[in-house]
Amino acid sequence: MSTFPYAQRFDVNRTMPATGRPRAEILDELRTMSAEEDTTWETGKVSGTMYCGDHDHYDFLTEAFGLYAHVNVLQRDICPSATRFEGEIIAMTLDMLHADAATGHTPDADPVGLVTSGGSGSIAHAMLSYREQARAAGRNGRLNIIKPETAHPAFDKACHLFDLEMRVVPVDPATTVVDPADVAAAMDDNTIVIIGSACNYGYGTVDPIAELGALAVERGVGLHVDGCLGGFILPWGIELGYDIPLFDFRVPGVTTISADTHKYGYAFKGTSVLAFRDRSLRNSQYFFNTSWTGGKYCSPGMDGSRSGGLLAATWASMVSLGREGYLDYARKIFSTADAMKAAVASHPELRILGNPTFCFSFTSTGEGDGAFDIYHINDFMRQRGWRFNGQQYPNAIHMAVTRPQTQHGVADAFAVDLAEAVAYATEHAGDAPHSSAIYGGVAGGLTDEADEFIRSVMGDMMDTQQSLPRA
Repeated sequence: MSTFPYAQRFDVNRTMPATGRPRAEILDELRTMSAEEDTTWETGKVSGTMYCGDHDHYDFLTEAFGLYAHVNVLQRDICPSATRFEGEIIAMTLDMLHADAATGHTPDADPVGLVTSGGSGSIAHAMLSYREQARAAGRNGRLNIIKPETAHPAFDKACHLFDLEMRVVPVDPATTVVDPADVAAAMDDNTIVIIGSACNYGYGTVDPIAELGALAVERGVGLHVDGCLGGFILPWGIELGYDIPLFDFRVPGVTTISADTHKYGYAFKGTSVLAFRDRSLRNSQYFFNTSWTGGKYCSPGMDGSRSGGLLAATWASMVSLGREGYLDYARKIFSTADAMKAAVASHPELRILGNPTFCFSFTSTGEGDGAFDIYHINDFMRQRGWRFNGQQYPNAIHMAVTRPQTQHGVADAFAVDLAEAVAYATEHAGDAPHSSAIYGGVAGGLTDEADEFIRSVMGDMMDTQQSLPRA
């Protein structure tokens, strides 16, 4: 499969075109590419990525987005609806995360939120809040945060951006969750926040948030729960009776939670909610410049201008589904995940890692004469149209079940194809697999064309960094 399938079909714009093209021609080209690319995930064989998969829902969101796409929500006086949309998105998310329970633990708690550009944005804003709050309290040493090794790299990125020390603790290989004792051992007087995932991206398992919360209270630090992946589905799973530990504001010690509306909130890509137990923590990362010649500049987050379309579409998604809609979709997703996990468990050559939820990871047992690398399974499944996400340390592949997998027959097809994949992997146990683990990309080998492109881009990035003046 080519990484650049359109190069031979459409004109390539290597410079700004001298004259504009007809709009109808442009739209026709866009429709062609969009329709062809949608066929990849419409089969239900793609892990994660497309969380809704309902074209009627997408059309509805597109109409809502279009009404406000041109609006800059920075200018609230001419777009007061943005304040309504953003406020209600936050309020509905706080309700889902049981923010009302926060006042039961801390009577003066004042739960609030922030709409960000995505999971990485929510994580970055949270870490900035903890840093600024600590500095305001007079803690000026090298501040640190502590995360399990399974927590998202966005925490590492935030540490890089905000000059924080990242301390990583291992997880139990059997359970794939962190031991609070290991977190406690890594803490010191400069620790400002500890991290737990609900659930982690790699294995779909939930860290022991209650124990981490107790540790946070004991040590007087924050606890951020990364619910970017699970924040908009695990609450409904708990309500449906699934064995999912509490992770939200009902747990004493939880001070912030990130939850992506653009995943299981079924909104368009580009929105997430960062929920705070207390207003003072959120306000600590506000930015003010009151002396600029252009006027007093105040910003609640790192973004300045934002399209009102994203707020309108996210709000529309949430209020159109409501509790009933989210519960119904969650019921189908968890049921499908159970069926797919059962298919994996039926093969003694395969092993599910930890006690996963709607997202699960599996590897090979590595036992017996026919022991094989799990990427042989992926090699075969790719031929059947499946697109999994690759893991490493140990090699594994995972499936984040979304609505497209709940289509009739998809789970059955997974079971049939997996059985044939096990036979294929056993037969090719002595060969080197073609697959690899690349976050955000197919768990498969790169084409020579793609490999050359990535090397070129990375080389350009390194050259640019090396040419920048050093402080």
